[in-house]
Amino acid sequence: MKQPELSPYMMARKPSGIRLGQIKFLERKNPPILVNGSIGNVMRPMHPAMQRRLFNLGGVNSPFHNGIVPYVPTTGTDECREAFLHILRSQGFDTTGLNVLVTDGASMAMEIIMLGVCGGAGEEERPLLMFNPSYTNYDAVGLRIGRKTVTVERELNEDGEFELPSVETVEQRIIDTKPGALLIIPYDNPTGQLFSKETLIEYAKLCVKHNLWIISDEAYRELAYEKGKETSSIWALTDKDVPGIEGRRISLETASKVWNACGLRIGAIITDNKLCYEKSVAEYTANLSANTLGQYIFGALKHESYAQLHNWYEQQRDYYRQMIFELHKGFKEVEPDFIVSRPEASIYFVIDVRKVAKPGFDGVEFASWCAEHGAVSLDDGQEYTLLMAPLNGFYSGKKGDNNPGKTQLRVSFCENPDLLRLAPELLSKLFRAYEAQRSIKNALPVWRAFFVDVSIICKRPIVAAIIGVRLTK
Repeated sequence: MKQPELSPYMMARKPSGIRLGQIKFLERKNPPILVNGSIGNVMRPMHPAMQRRLFNLGGVNSPFHNGIVPYVPTTGTDECREAFLHILRSQGFDTTGLNVLVTDGASMAMEIIMLGVCGGAGEEERPLLMFNPSYTNYDAVGLRIGRKTVTVERELNEDGEFELPSVETVEQRIIDTKPGALLIIPYDNPTGQLFSKETLIEYAKLCVKHNLWIISDEAYRELAYEKGKETSSIWALTDKDVPGIEGRRISLETASKVWNACGLRIGAIITDNKLCYEKSVAEYTANLSANTLGQYIFGALKHESYAQLHNWYEQQRDYYRQMIFELHKGFKEVEPDFIVSRPEASIYFVIDVRKVAKPGFDGVEFASWCAEHGAVSLDDGQEYTLLMAPLNGFYSGKKGDNNPGKTQLRVSFCENPDLLRLAPELLSKLFRAYEAQRSIKNALPVWRAFFVDVSIICKRPIVAAIIGVRLTK
């Protein structure tokens, strides 16, 4: 019997390189121990105030003690909305006139805002302009809702630094592509680059000049590692810095990264534009409301003092600084010719193997092989593999050999620290094993040709064919 058809959009969908690795690993029989550096899934305890609420959800003082978990207002609970503003105030920002819409994670916030600031579905005008490479979900969400993304390029130099394009280059892309908004990630994913206030001012001036929204994905705000440069945000910019910037600022927020609560799926849109807020709420009514339990747990932060919050920020930074130092040293010791970024912010390394890999290397294939087949023994006698995010998918609009991400891998440093410390040795051994088996595969056609020649000379085609088959297994 004929089955109903799925839409062309759904039929064309494939898992990302990151998620494909997860799927392939889960399908393995007798899998090795997994070190998961492919996603920013923070494996550290939440803030203590949030933990207390989590552990007491059934207590007499909990609103859920009777077992009822209702919808809450579409805008979010007052406590949760205030928690987001309280955090901003603790970081030194004036929240007067700011509006908060709580969403199911920052990805949902991203979708709502792209619907609002980009052109209509399928239109070429008013795309979202972002820096290449950029967080993959923007492309994915744009595809889902029929909104276009365009990019301005930055390159990874041999010192492991991503070089931002000049302001003139960014402006020319604005003129050429006519975007509706400029997206920045001040604590950048995937590059680990930190955008200084001076850089933000230059981009903000362009947004005013060309009448654009400025959208800032601030998932990693406070996770910057140079003393004195911990907090960079569009909320530090006012009309005093950039006349006309107020009223066009939008930030995307989340409980996932700084607060170690990825699974709560709580995010937010914060904007100083009243109409943008009202229309975002109108659009979000179709979702009814964000996660009620997650809002309650995150809302605990509203009641923490500024001193308590700052102590938390410093604890987070101290931990990640140490991990950056250990891992960077480890990667360079085992593979001196790898180009390894030194993150200024966020929770990711970018590792480029272009100086070492043989021609034809593809990060997607390597990451998939690690997930599906990779297994290396370490001194403890156990077998391990490492999952990484191939950067191919972070370079919007780049295909095939034109994609710098083919030789680049993103490794997050938010896995369990004992496992994470194994990442340098694992990457080295897996890379060498993969390249060795790839060399054998590349040599097979040569050997097949040799055996064909032998079969003709010796008139023993059957023998030669058998040998050829064995070589291909």
